[in-house]
Amino acid sequence: MFQTFTAFYDKSNPVTLFVLLVLSLYFIAVNWVFFYRLFSLNQWINTENQSLESLLLGSRQIPDYAYLRHFTASSSHLSAALFDMASYAATKESTKGLMMLSVVASTTPFIGLFGTVVSILDTFKHIGGASGTMSIIATGVSDALVATASGIFVAIFAYTYHQILKRKAYELSGLIRMQGDALLSKEV
Repeated sequence: MFQTFTAFYDKSNPVTLFVLLVLSLYFIAVNWVFFYRLFSLNQWINTENQSLESLLLGSRQIPDYAYLRHFTASSSHLSAALFDMASYAATKESTKGLMMLSVVASTTPFIGLFGTVVSILDTFKHIGGASGTMSIIATGVSDALVATASGIFVAIFAYTYHQILKRKAYELSGLIRMQGDALLSKEV
């Protein structure tokens, strides 16, 4: 395995190696953003679930630990507009990091393709200077395609993580809207 890696490293174009380094850093960043946001959103959703349950079980005011408490404490009158503003603020907070995941998901295949094209050009340059057989071409092209495969690999994770976190943000926003509706229904 190590010999295969060193052989790949020795044969690869520096641009392709740089592309693979960038894709590796993207992959680390994507995983960090995802797991950090996932754990924080899950905790926030659990908190808002508890708050909603307490409201549905008869509580007439929002618990101190709920997100809506920040909005109800600063206002003497509860209104749909106040809860809409709270929902928008929660959506803004809960979708942090999604833009980065979206950008990575859409750009990494192109970054990988760039590394592949540079590596294929390098392979053809070396073949032109020597008498090459089809096995030399095939080896060069297959090594070049590692960059494209890496770009697609990172994009799959980034896109999947984006969709999961987007769904969690939607769930959270719904919980906050339901709490606002529950409080407004008790005002009447």
